[in-house]
Amino acid sequence: MSAAPILITGGAQRLGRHCAERLVDDGHPVIISYRRERPELEALRARGIVTLAADFSTPAGIEAFIDRLKAETPALRAIVHNASAWAPDTTSPEAAANFEWLFRIHMLAPYLINLQARSLLDACSEPQRDIVHMTDYVVQKGSKKHAAYAATKAGLDNLTLSFAAMYAPTIQVNAIAPALIMLNEGDDEAYAQKARAKSAMQMIPGPGVIYQSLRYLLDNRYVTGVTLPVDGGRHLR
Repeated sequence: MSAAPILITGGAQRLGRHCAERLVDDGHPVIISYRRERPELEALRARGIVTLAADFSTPAGIEAFIDRLKAETPALRAIVHNASAWAPDTTSPEAAANFEWLFRIHMLAPYLINLQARSLLDACSEPQRDIVHMTDYVVQKGSKKHAAYAATKAGLDNLTLSFAAMYAPTIQVNAIAPALIMLNEGDDEAYAQKARAKSAMQMIPGPGVIYQSLRYLLDNRYVTGVTLPVDGGRHLR
Protein backbone atom coordinates (compact mmCIF):
# COMPACT_ATOMS: atom_id res chain seq x y z
CA MET A 1 0.00 0.00 0.00
CA SER A 2 1.26 3.48 -0.81
CA ALA A 3 0.05 7.00 -0.07
CA ALA A 4 1.25 8.33 -3.44
CA PRO A 5 -0.92 7.19 -6.36
CA ILE A 6 0.01 4.86 -9.20
CA LEU A 7 -0.59 6.23 -12.70
CA ILE A 8 -1.88 3.90 -15.42
CA THR A 9 -2.15 5.42 -18.87
CA GLY A 10 -4.97 4.03 -20.99
CA GLY A 11 -6.63 2.69 -17.87
CA ALA A 12 -10.29 2.90 -18.87
CA GLN A 13 -10.65 -0.54 -20.41
CA ARG A 14 -9.28 -4.06 -20.75
CA LEU A 15 -5.88 -4.69 -19.13
CA GLY A 16 -5.48 -1.15 -17.84
CA ARG A 17 -8.86 -1.13 -16.17
CA HIS A 18 -8.30 -4.55 -14.62
CA CYS A 19 -4.99 -3.47 -13.12
CA ALA A 20 -6.45 -0.19 -11.87
CA GLU A 21 -9.28 -1.99 -10.09
CA ARG A 22 -6.98 -4.62 -8.60
CA LEU A 23 -4.62 -1.95 -7.30
CA VAL A 24 -7.52 -0.19 -5.61
CA ASP A 25 -8.55 -3.52 -4.09
CA ASP A 26 -5.03 -3.77 -2.68
CA GLY A 27 -5.30 -0.32 -1.12
CA HIS A 28 -3.38 1.81 -3.62
CA PRO A 29 -4.69 5.17 -4.84
CA VAL A 30 -4.82 5.17 -8.65
CA ILE A 31 -4.88 7.75 -11.43
CA ILE A 32 -5.70 6.70 -14.98
CA SER A 33 -5.59 8.51 -18.28
CA TYR A 34 -8.29 8.02 -20.88
CA ARG A 35 -8.64 9.10 -24.51
CA ARG A 36 -12.40 9.57 -24.70
CA GLU A 37 -15.34 9.63 -22.33
CA ARG A 38 -16.99 6.21 -21.94
CA PRO A 39 -19.56 4.69 -19.55
CA GLU A 40 -16.93 2.55 -17.79
CA LEU A 41 -15.30 5.66 -16.38
CA GLU A 42 -18.19 6.36 -14.02
CA ALA A 43 -17.70 2.99 -12.34
CA LEU A 44 -14.00 3.71 -11.92
CA ARG A 45 -14.69 7.16 -10.49
CA ALA A 46 -17.17 5.64 -8.07
CA ARG A 47 -14.31 3.52 -6.72
CA GLY A 48 -12.19 6.60 -6.07
CA ILE A 49 -9.98 6.32 -9.16
CA VAL A 50 -8.95 9.71 -10.53
CA THR A 51 -9.51 9.98 -14.29
CA LEU A 52 -7.58 12.45 -16.45
CA ALA A 53 -8.33 13.01 -20.12
CA ALA A 54 -5.31 12.65 -22.39
CA ASP A 55 -4.58 13.03 -26.07
CA PHE A 56 -1.25 11.35 -26.76
CA SER A 57 -1.55 11.78 -30.54
CA THR A 58 0.18 15.17 -30.51
CA PRO A 59 3.14 16.63 -28.57
CA ALA A 60 0.88 19.42 -27.32
CA GLY A 61 -1.62 16.86 -26.03
CA ILE A 62 1.11 14.98 -24.18
CA GLU A 63 2.43 18.17 -22.59
CA ALA A 64 -1.10 19.20 -21.57
CA PHE A 65 -1.61 15.84 -19.86
CA ILE A 66 1.65 16.18 -17.94
CA ASP A 67 0.51 19.60 -16.73
CA ARG A 68 -2.83 18.15 -15.58
CA LEU A 69 -1.03 15.29 -13.84
CA LYS A 70 1.25 17.64 -11.91
CA ALA A 71 -1.73 19.75 -10.90
CA GLU A 72 -3.50 16.62 -9.61
CA THR A 73 -0.79 15.07 -7.43
CA PRO A 74 2.53 16.11 -5.87
CA ALA A 75 3.96 12.59 -6.00
CA LEU A 76 3.66 9.21 -7.75
CA ARG A 77 4.51 5.73 -6.51
CA ALA A 78 4.68 4.29 -10.04
CA ILE A 79 3.91 4.97 -13.69
CA VAL A 80 2.47 2.19 -15.83
CA HIS A 81 2.58 3.03 -19.54
CA ASN A 82 -0.37 1.01 -20.81
CA ALA A 83 -1.86 3.38 -23.42
CA SER A 84 -1.76 1.70 -26.81
CA ALA A 85 -3.26 1.69 -30.28
CA TRP A 86 -3.67 -1.42 -32.44
CA ALA A 87 -3.58 -0.23 -36.03
CA PRO A 88 -2.74 -2.28 -39.13
CA ASP A 89 -0.31 -1.09 -41.76
CA THR A 90 -1.61 0.70 -44.83
CA THR A 91 -0.14 1.52 -48.23
CA SER A 92 -2.37 4.55 -48.60
CA PRO A 93 -1.13 8.15 -48.37
CA GLU A 94 -2.00 7.96 -44.65
CA ALA A 95 0.81 5.44 -43.96
CA ALA A 96 3.22 8.08 -42.68
CA ALA A 97 0.59 9.68 -40.47
CA ASN A 98 -0.35 6.25 -39.10
CA PHE A 99 3.27 5.52 -38.17
CA GLU A 100 3.69 8.92 -36.52
CA TRP A 101 0.47 8.41 -34.55
CA LEU A 102 1.67 5.07 -33.18
CA PHE A 103 5.11 6.53 -32.45
CA ARG A 104 3.60 9.31 -30.36
CA ILE A 105 1.39 6.98 -28.34
CA HIS A 106 3.89 4.16 -27.81
CA MET A 107 7.17 6.08 -27.60
CA LEU A 108 6.92 9.87 -27.39
CA ALA A 109 4.30 9.95 -24.62
CA PRO A 110 6.19 7.51 -22.35
CA TYR A 111 9.47 9.29 -23.12
CA LEU A 112 8.17 12.74 -22.20
CA ILE A 113 6.17 11.54 -19.20
CA ASN A 114 9.20 9.65 -17.84
CA LEU A 115 11.35 12.74 -18.18
CA GLN A 116 8.91 15.35 -16.91
CA ALA A 117 7.20 13.28 -14.21
CA ARG A 118 10.42 12.07 -12.65
CA SER A 119 10.04 14.81 -10.04
CA LEU A 120 6.75 13.20 -8.97
CA LEU A 121 8.45 9.83 -8.50
CA ASP A 122 11.33 11.47 -6.63
CA ALA A 123 8.80 13.10 -4.30
CA CYS A 124 7.35 9.74 -3.24
CA SER A 125 8.32 8.78 0.31
CA GLU A 126 8.16 5.05 -0.42
CA PRO A 127 11.46 3.12 -0.65
CA GLN A 128 10.55 1.81 -4.11
CA ARG A 129 9.46 3.78 -7.17
CA ASP A 130 8.69 2.14 -10.52
CA ILE A 131 8.11 2.76 -14.20
CA VAL A 132 6.57 -0.12 -16.15
CA HIS A 133 6.27 -0.16 -19.95
CA MET A 134 3.62 -2.41 -21.49
CA THR A 135 5.20 -3.65 -24.73
CA ASP A 136 4.16 -6.69 -26.77
CA TYR A 137 5.22 -10.20 -27.75
CA VAL A 138 5.55 -9.05 -31.39
CA VAL A 139 8.63 -7.02 -30.42
CA GLN A 140 10.59 -10.28 -30.66
CA LYS A 141 9.23 -11.50 -34.00
CA GLY A 142 7.84 -8.53 -35.91
CA SER A 143 4.49 -8.50 -37.66
CA LYS A 144 3.51 -8.95 -41.30
CA LYS A 145 0.41 -6.76 -40.99
CA HIS A 146 1.29 -4.49 -38.06
CA ALA A 147 4.89 -3.48 -38.75
CA ALA A 148 4.47 0.09 -37.48
CA TYR A 149 2.82 -1.18 -34.30
CA ALA A 150 5.58 -3.72 -33.71
CA ALA A 151 8.35 -1.22 -34.43
CA THR A 152 7.02 1.43 -32.06
CA LYS A 153 6.47 -1.15 -29.32
CA ALA A 154 10.07 -2.28 -29.90
CA GLY A 155 11.13 1.32 -29.42
CA LEU A 156 9.28 1.38 -26.11
CA ASP A 157 11.07 -1.82 -25.12
CA ASN A 158 14.41 -0.14 -25.83
CA LEU A 159 13.41 2.89 -23.78
CA THR A 160 13.12 0.46 -20.85
CA LEU A 161 16.88 -0.13 -21.00
CA SER A 162 17.76 3.54 -21.37
CA PHE A 163 15.58 4.78 -18.53
CA ALA A 164 16.59 1.89 -16.27
CA ALA A 165 20.22 2.93 -16.64
CA MET A 166 19.38 6.63 -16.38
CA TYR A 167 17.23 6.37 -13.25
CA ALA A 168 19.03 3.69 -11.23
CA PRO A 169 19.30 3.18 -8.35
CA THR A 170 16.33 5.23 -7.12
CA ILE A 171 13.72 4.33 -9.76
CA GLN A 172 13.26 0.88 -11.28
CA VAL A 173 12.23 0.68 -14.93
CA ASN A 174 10.95 -2.56 -16.43
CA ALA A 175 8.59 -3.83 -19.13
CA ILE A 176 5.89 -6.45 -19.52
CA ALA A 177 5.50 -8.05 -22.96
CA PRO A 178 2.14 -9.82 -23.30
CA ALA A 179 0.92 -12.02 -26.13
CA LEU A 180 -2.85 -12.44 -26.53
CA ILE A 181 -4.24 -12.19 -23.01
CA MET A 182 -7.98 -11.77 -23.53
CA LEU A 183 -10.45 -11.88 -26.38
CA ASN A 184 -12.21 -8.90 -27.89
CA GLU A 185 -15.96 -8.61 -27.96
CA GLY A 186 -17.16 -10.43 -31.06
CA ASP A 187 -14.29 -12.92 -31.32
CA ASP A 188 -15.75 -16.35 -32.10
CA GLU A 189 -14.69 -19.80 -30.96
CA ALA A 190 -12.80 -20.49 -34.17
CA TYR A 191 -10.61 -17.45 -33.49
CA ALA A 192 -10.19 -18.48 -29.86
CA GLN A 193 -9.02 -21.97 -30.87
CA LYS A 194 -6.50 -20.49 -33.31
CA ALA A 195 -5.23 -18.14 -30.60
CA ARG A 196 -4.87 -20.93 -28.03
CA ALA A 197 -2.87 -23.04 -30.49
CA LYS A 198 -0.17 -20.37 -30.77
CA SER A 199 1.15 -20.85 -27.24
CA ALA A 200 2.65 -23.86 -25.51
CA MET A 201 0.19 -23.36 -22.66
CA GLN A 202 -2.74 -23.50 -25.12
CA MET A 203 -4.88 -21.04 -23.21
CA ILE A 204 -6.19 -17.48 -23.19
CA PRO A 205 -5.38 -16.62 -19.58
CA GLY A 206 -7.32 -13.41 -18.96
CA PRO A 207 -6.03 -10.14 -17.47
CA GLY A 208 -5.15 -11.59 -14.06
CA VAL A 209 -1.75 -12.75 -15.31
CA ILE A 210 -0.83 -9.18 -16.23
CA TYR A 211 -1.71 -7.95 -12.77
CA GLN A 212 0.38 -10.75 -11.25
CA SER A 213 3.31 -9.62 -13.41
CA LEU A 214 2.81 -5.96 -12.52
CA ARG A 215 2.55 -6.85 -8.85
CA TYR A 216 5.83 -8.75 -9.04
CA LEU A 217 7.63 -5.73 -10.47
CA LEU A 218 6.05 -3.32 -8.00
CA ASP A 219 7.01 -5.55 -5.07
CA ASN A 220 10.56 -6.56 -6.05
CA ARG A 221 13.30 -4.12 -5.09
CA TYR A 222 16.07 -5.84 -7.08
CA VAL A 223 14.77 -5.93 -10.66
CA THR A 224 15.38 -3.22 -13.25
CA GLY A 225 15.99 -3.02 -17.00
CA VAL A 226 14.21 -6.27 -17.82
CA THR A 227 11.28 -7.23 -20.03
CA LEU A 228 9.00 -9.82 -18.47
CA PRO A 229 7.41 -12.02 -21.17
CA VAL A 230 3.83 -13.10 -20.52
CA ASP A 231 3.18 -15.14 -23.66
CA GLY A 232 2.38 -18.70 -22.62
CA GLY A 233 5.59 -20.02 -24.16
CA ARG A 234 4.97 -18.91 -27.73
CA HIS A 235 8.68 -19.18 -28.48
CA LEU A 236 8.41 -22.94 -27.91
CA ARG A 237 5.90 -23.55 -30.71
